Amino acid sequence: MSKRKRLREIEELEELEALQEREQEIVDPIQALLDSFFADGLITEVLHVVKSGKEATVYCCRAHPSLGIPYVAAKVYRSRQNRGFKNDSIYQEGRFVSDQRIKRAMKNKSSTGREAQFSMWIAHEYMMLTMLYQAGATIPRPITHNSHAILMEYVGEPQQPAPALQYVQLAPDEVYPIFARIMDNIELWLQHNVVHGDLSPYNILYWNGQVTIIDFPQAVDPRFNAHAYNLLAHDIGTICTYVSRYGLQRDADAIARRLWHQFKNARL
Repeated sequence: MSKRKRLREIEELEELEALQEREQEIVDPIQALLDSFFADGLITEVLHVVKSGKEATVYCCRAHPSLGIPYVAAKVYRSRQNRGFKNDSIYQEGRFVSDQRIKRAMKNKSSTGREAQFSMWIAHEYMMLTMLYQAGATIPRPITHNSHAILMEYVGEPQQPAPALQYVQLAPDEVYPIFARIMDNIELWLQHNVVHGDLSPYNILYWNGQVTIIDFPQAVDPRFNAHAYNLLAHDIGTICTYVSRYGLQRDADAIARRLWHQFKNARL
């Protein structure tokens, strides 16, 4: 073999290796974002996409045997620029930032401030999930989080994730119990100073006759957020509208006013 031919084969091999490295970078960005979960022995494999939404994509992952469960869900957030919430300020109102440097950076919308806000958005949802799960809310059990994602309980089977309530046809005898369960959760959250703020049949999972409520990044504290009552009324309104398709009629405004009055008077 001539020297020129050998050099050409070496160059082709190097080009192939470089191409494979680039393809690997393209294929595994999600695995890189979940690297800390692999390193901590919590997951062993990312299996498939469960749901791609306006602020995040959820993946079904194979759990490490140490967790004692077969699967977990990894909610990987989109960058702030690519999320669906256009009015973040409505939800951010009343959230406390102790670091004055970070607070100034967020106010000035610098790259540092945007990155801090992105991380705080994730940490806020994890904190909400942890507190509400401990309080007995019907939500996925949170496991841990990093700066890009939250690891939590998986609902459904690996190839059949629990569908959103929006896509389920309830039996007549299921409608009221499910409505009551959701209202109980809204009241429980309010007892713990939380309003979901974006509740709808799209972020309520249905599995084996039970509901599991998800997506709390935008949840607000009604003690410090001036928009809390309107958000609460909207949450209740969407659920009342949903059950009305089954003929169950409820006065959303009356329910919202009653709960808010009880909350304001410490009677929940």
